[in-house]
Amino acid sequence: MRKLIVAAALAAASGLALAHNCPNEMKAIDAKLASNPMLSAADMTRVKALRADGEAQHKAGKHDDSMKSLGEAKKLLGI
Repeated sequence: MRKLIVAAALAAASGLALAHNCPNEMKAIDAKLASNPMLSAADMTRVKALRADGEAQHKAGKHDDSMKSLGEAKKLLGI
């Protein structure tokens, strides 16, 4: 029983950790954008839109959506 309680607590804590990782993802995207990556104009526009969407979703408490948007932006940037 004790192992089950510990496992549940760890699972809950990992969910909270991921929810607050959005700012770190945004920082990684910003750092890559600052290095002027070689992207087409369309991809650069898409990355910036995804970054903005991710920040807005984070602020609205929609962390899963935020991580999805930011992950797609990172994928386009190759990080």
